[in-house]
Amino acid sequence: MSRKIKNIVFDLGGVLIDWNPKYVFRQIFDTEEKVDFFLSNICTMEWNIQQDAGRSLEEATTYLVSKFPEWKTEIAAYYGRWEEMLGGPISDTVEILKKAVAHPDYRVLALTNWSAETFPIAQERYDFLHWFDGIVVSGTEKCIKPDPKIYNILFDRYNLIPEESLFIDDNKNNVEASEKLGMSAILCISPSQVKADLEKCGIFL
Repeated sequence: MSRKIKNIVFDLGGVLIDWNPKYVFRQIFDTEEKVDFFLSNICTMEWNIQQDAGRSLEEATTYLVSKFPEWKTEIAAYYGRWEEMLGGPISDTVEILKKAVAHPDYRVLALTNWSAETFPIAQERYDFLHWFDGIVVSGTEKCIKPDPKIYNILFDRYNLIPEESLFIDDNKNNVEASEKLGMSAILCISPSQVKADLEKCGIFL
């Protein structure tokens, strides 16, 4: 028999916050093809995730400029204009978060892959990032989802029993990693789907 869920853990980017580097590079390049080329070949997600894992923004930028000096100006814009990549809160999911926080039966936490240097910018912008009982930020821990280590940091720091915890993330690999550790999990595709899946888990907000 499964345990009753007592803890709801949210990912942030793609679940509660709309973040997309295209918001900046659509202003820099004149076609979508050029935007896609740049983000697929120069400032790639593989490069960006290393900042989520603890590499400094300065080191990341210096490294990429040394590799692609002809793209120096555009590379510098990635973190120089990073705040413009924040498209705003995903309001319907934030409403789910609000109800979860207000519910007496649940502790609500966050587990995010995010640079330690840029996360404070988001915290300043979005009040709801102060609603959580605790947040684990990959850039601070120097380890990223789906590495089991970061989930175990969450469990140990906040005394969570995995089988009593549910994780919501928009990345399939992160969801599967949490399930392997004993958590229930929801792959976030849309706010309405998250709400329906929570109800399937017996969580009515």
